[in-house]
Amino acid sequence: MSVRAPGELSGIGMTSLRTRARMVERLREQGLRDARVLEAMGTVPRHLFVDEALRHRAYEDTALPINYGQTISQPYMVAVMTDLAAVGPEDRVLEVGTGCGYQAAVLAEIVPHVYSIEIVDALARESGELLQSLGYDNVAVRAGDGYQGWPEAAPFDAIIVTAAAPRIPEPLKEQLRDGGRLILPVGDAWQELVVVTRRGDRFEEKRVLPVRFVPMTGEVRH
Repeated sequence: MSVRAPGELSGIGMTSLRTRARMVERLREQGLRDARVLEAMGTVPRHLFVDEALRHRAYEDTALPINYGQTISQPYMVAVMTDLAAVGPEDRVLEVGTGCGYQAAVLAEIVPHVYSIEIVDALARESGELLQSLGYDNVAVRAGDGYQGWPEAAPFDAIIVTAAAPRIPEPLKEQLRDGGRLILPVGDAWQELVVVTRRGDRFEEKRVLPVRFVPMTGEVRH
């Protein structure tokens, strides 16, 4: 699925197309090779997911602040997590931590069904409205604690968690399809990006790289 955001071809739009292309080239130089991920990163208008005052920095490889004390992850990390999810055109994905909706939009360019949960009610509402306004009608957003996942939509081919959990939530593991992957940062002061792959009743864990995310809140802290 591909959308063209309002103003994409004029003013900030033309600038964003050029800087977005440079961002994609930088991702290639950083080792990203999946054509579907690179195409999605080059399609989604990241500048529309940040505050207007920060739009000139939207395609820098850095996290940026958004409302309610949250952040939009750096493009490299969004691309890496999407790449690790290894999803295709028939897959169903759960995202825990909608934030501004950017990661969900990138996933929605690749898969037909994205379910996203945001614990901050107002942020869930705002992100859902933005995604709808940009034509991402294959993304369902709801407010709630992502620890318990989205059982009625399970099983998922991939689950991406965009906040650091002190431990891997068991309910999320159980909502993976056989062969499905859970990608999440684990830890507090020190965090690592972990990939959990379901193999029947077994779960294989692979630690990928050190990361820094905002903490996951809610039931996972109890």
